[in-house]
Amino acid sequence: MKIKTVEVNRYITKSKIEGIDFVINPYVGCPNACIYCYASFIKQLTSHKEEWGNFLDVKTTNYVLKKRSVNGKTYLMSSTTDCYNIYEEKYRVTRKILEELVKFDFNLIIETKNSLILRDLDLLKQIKNVKVIMSLNTLDDKIRSDLEKYSSIPDRLDTLKELHENGIYTILSISPIFPYITDYKEIINKTCDYVLEYRFSFLTLKKDYKREVLKYIKDKHSKYYMEYAKIYLLNDSSYFDNLKIEIEKYCQDLKIKYQFF
Repeated sequence: MKIKTVEVNRYITKSKIEGIDFVINPYVGCPNACIYCYASFIKQLTSHKEEWGNFLDVKTTNYVLKKRSVNGKTYLMSSTTDCYNIYEEKYRVTRKILEELVKFDFNLIIETKNSLILRDLDLLKQIKNVKVIMSLNTLDDKIRSDLEKYSSIPDRLDTLKELHENGIYTILSISPIFPYITDYKEIINKTCDYVLEYRFSFLTLKKDYKREVLKYIKDKHSKYYMEYAKIYLLNDSSYFDNLKIEIEKYCQDLKIKYQFF
């Protein structure tokens, strides 16, 4: 892993995401190294030669957040990195940002896959409107480890439970849904006691990582390869069209709060 410290003007950037005013990315790069990660496009904007997941820029700044740019706004942490990646334990950039943010009255959404977020429960409890999104797309930790480095499925489920028990609004993102592999019903049944909302997104394959994901399917889940070829090489949308209808009915029948992304 190549790690360096970089000075930036500010941590926050204006958001293009609907419902989000500003995004905070404390790091450039992400050690989770998910093979399907859309954020790998970041490499095209930087000078990094390393593979996605093998570099991390630790941001520092002297910029001080101002009340008028925070109060009443909605912040997302993070959109192109995991703000609680394993190196946050050492560098504590995310915690420093939270220590500054708690002075204000704002809405915060945190996306992470790592249990390190529990370290900052003391700060999260001071934020009136905070939601935490944890993502997974399988309960099989072997499949998880094939697709991404961190963290284990049991760790994520335990983290969601503890957040819920501490009064934090919990969201589980079943994302990305891998055709014929992700069992969304199994995941919902396992987690519905401590998850307040579900979000779903389907696997999309950009050219940067399309070959790698299809090779993984061919090597590890060969019985599904022709179906993946139909979806991702022949652009047949019927699988996901039908699945969306099925998920909607399932969630509505169970009166589960859900969204698609």
